Amino acid sequence: MNTKDPKSIALQFNECINQQDIVGLSNLMTDDHAFIDRDNKKITSKFEMIKSWANFFRMFPKYKNTFKKVKTMENLVVMLGYAYWNEENSLDPAIWTARIENDKVAEWRIYYDNKESRKKFLL
Repeated sequence: MNTKDPKSIALQFNECINQQDIVGLSNLMTDDHAFIDRDNKKITSKFEMIKSWANFFRMFPKYKNTFKKVKTMENLVVMLGYAYWNEENSLDPAIWTARIENDKVAEWRIYYDNKESRKKFLL
């Protein structure tokens, strides 16, 4: 059960991504946290995801997510926007979802920003 607003938890999690704050991310993940990328590749443990974030931040030190639209559907937060990787790949459109359980992020998922995804999430 969530006592905090799921949207605020998802946005706080994203701020930790943008600040490359591994401790903050860890504090906001459930123990069985799942990360699923756009190609449906999945990491299903908090421990493994912390290692993956650390490696990701080393590879992409300028990475940031910017959201243009955020909506909440019960415990699922849907975010439409773009990722900034570096100067060469500055605007990468995407849709993210965060499933919030017990005031933590149980799942962080990224989708391609396409008609199918927009229809699925009513964007």
